[in-house]
Amino acid sequence: MSVSFPNGPAVPEIGIGTWFLGDDPARRDDEIAAIRAGLDAGATVVDTAEMYGDGRSEELVGEAIRGRRDDVFLVSKVLPHNASKSGVRRAVHSSLRRLGTDRLDLYLLHWRGPIPFEETVAVFQALRDAGDIGAWGVSNLDPDDMAELPAGCATDQVLYNPIRRGPEVDLFPLLRAQSMPMMAYSPLEQARLLEDPRLAGLASDVGLTPAQLVLAWVVRDGDVVAIPKAASVAHARQNAAVLGTSLPDDVVAEIDRLFPAPRQPVPLEML
Repeated sequence: MSVSFPNGPAVPEIGIGTWFLGDDPARRDDEIAAIRAGLDAGATVVDTAEMYGDGRSEELVGEAIRGRRDDVFLVSKVLPHNASKSGVRRAVHSSLRRLGTDRLDLYLLHWRGPIPFEETVAVFQALRDAGDIGAWGVSNLDPDDMAELPAGCATDQVLYNPIRRGPEVDLFPLLRAQSMPMMAYSPLEQARLLEDPRLAGLASDVGLTPAQLVLAWVVRDGDVVAIPKAASVAHARQNAAVLGTSLPDDVVAEIDRLFPAPRQPVPLEML
């Protein structure tokens, strides 16, 4: 299964998140090996941000993808206080330098700040026209925010997993009406979901690990890209093994029963 961005490429539904990667020099080699193993296994969406480790994550990713840039759908993000006309240009070129590349496939506003959307989006569009980025999008924007955006947004990256189902109520329907795919960060709730014995039991029943079960549930509808972090080769390969996996209807129904979605809109959650 793959997910298509508006006027853009189709990408795998499982990618690689890099929040907190690059922070510990002692783990650098293992983290680079994990990213490369994920790429080798088909998880070719790599998500990072200038915020992550003050650029250390981007530097790590740059080393991991060196020599294979064309195999990667590369995503980074600009901080809200850098989202002005001049700030975006400085930020994206700093990110490109750290990543060792001449382009991003997708560039996101990390969350809403004081700078008007129109100013930020105008720079995004200029960067796209210049070939510095392939597309632009946003992260952590709720439906009211999305309604204010100028046209051209490719995605909204939000916190989404079985215990963070608020986006299903009002955000996802809005995005689907615009044929806009979603990106799910922290789909495993930073591994906390893996400690739930109910999920472990369900996973065992269908021959998956708990992480694989949750990831398969997150991407079940075909228009969500999940970006779990993997700091080891084994975890990267396990995550990528979810590509193309469909859960039985009764398993999806049981997860829905165990972790019901809210019935009314709730504020968009962030980590």
